[in-house]
Amino acid sequence: MKIFKGLLLSLIATTAMTAQQAEDKGLIQKARDIHNRVITIDTHVDFNVANFTQETNYTQDLPNQVTLPKMDQGGLDVAWLIVYTGQDELNEEGYAAAYDNAMAKFNAIDRLVNQYAPDQIGLATTSDEVRRLVGQGKKVAMIGVENGYPIGKDLPNVEKFYNLGARYMSLAHQGHSQLSDSNTGESDGVWLHNGLSELGVEVIKEMNRLGMMIDVSHPSKESIRQMAEISQAPLIASHSSARALCDHSRNLDDEQLELIKQSGGVVQTVAFASYVDTEKHQAYNAQAQKIYAQVAEEMDFEILRWGQISQLSNKDQEAYFNRYAQMQENAAPQIEALKKEVPPVDVSDFVDHIDYMVEKIGIEHVGISSDFDGGGGIEGWQDASETFSVTLELVKRGYSEKEIEMLWGENLLRVMDEVEAVAQRIQNQN
Repeated sequence: MKIFKGLLLSLIATTAMTAQQAEDKGLIQKARDIHNRVITIDTHVDFNVANFTQETNYTQDLPNQVTLPKMDQGGLDVAWLIVYTGQDELNEEGYAAAYDNAMAKFNAIDRLVNQYAPDQIGLATTSDEVRRLVGQGKKVAMIGVENGYPIGKDLPNVEKFYNLGARYMSLAHQGHSQLSDSNTGESDGVWLHNGLSELGVEVIKEMNRLGMMIDVSHPSKESIRQMAEISQAPLIASHSSARALCDHSRNLDDEQLELIKQSGGVVQTVAFASYVDTEKHQAYNAQAQKIYAQVAEEMDFEILRWGQISQLSNKDQEAYFNRYAQMQENAAPQIEALKKEVPPVDVSDFVDHIDYMVEKIGIEHVGISSDFDGGGGIEGWQDASETFSVTLELVKRGYSEKEIEMLWGENLLRVMDEVEAVAQRIQNQN
């Protein structure tokens, strides 16, 4: 009798497991089908010009988080490549160096789409161009400018950047620029402009005239409030999450979320671990760094800070990143064991932010970004090859295909169209 009961219980458990496996398989297939049909847009991807040469470029599966092979593997259609310039002194020398840096990045993107991989990727500046390129089976590059510092005090540079393909720009980054205060002022209470400078106001108006989206992801709260007041077009946050869930100055509080909603804009939720859950990330990262330090020491390899890496030549940077990737590979077994004890920030934590903002301001005002190759990446979405994981989590939470389509790109494309319409109206009035 006991043997019969045992067999019966085993049969019931096996049947239940089989049913669960079938359900999981069906869910994954449903998510895969949706992922293949919708246009997936990541609005913030940094890059290094060293990876945009004839010898080393995105046609290869480089160690960085975004390449064409990784985009193919993960089903990522569109990557906004970021013309980023760090904040430096507010003088002519600083502006000139920043301008040169920005132009080097514009030129790098041009080489990718016109010389290295024109059959694989194209540059888009409108929603129609995005749809056309995706319809041709190509990947899409778009351009955002992170930090308006490189325009210096020359307003015509805004139009120059626009003509080179830039379709959004933020006015500040880590530190106050000549255009706007940064969110970093929260740390010391020191502000340069108490929001926007006079030139910053003119830049906002010029961006409206041209049809360039205004990105609020790094400027201060007062700057964002003034942008919302001045701009005739919708605002975007190219890579920010919800401050109510993670109290970081880079995230947007409920009042700021409402400003974006009222403007008709969109907040691109960012998969940057410390902006998703600072405490959870710090707990995991502290232990992970100990493992990396130990493995690096065993390899006689020195882990450098970002400032030190930026001082290396292109060749030395490539060698460094190759060694770093080898160090990570050697440490992988210990890191996987650590994750079971101290879980890292993951896709579920990330989608919690999407859920929150959808509930707070409506699904038509929420989107998705990674900040890959600029510090972004979470467990489950560590690079472009894992992009499907986000769609799978959204399906698990009951989002419809239409809603997922909105989150992954349609909301952003709508805002682009509306910004262009405002620009056309302004130009027609002049």
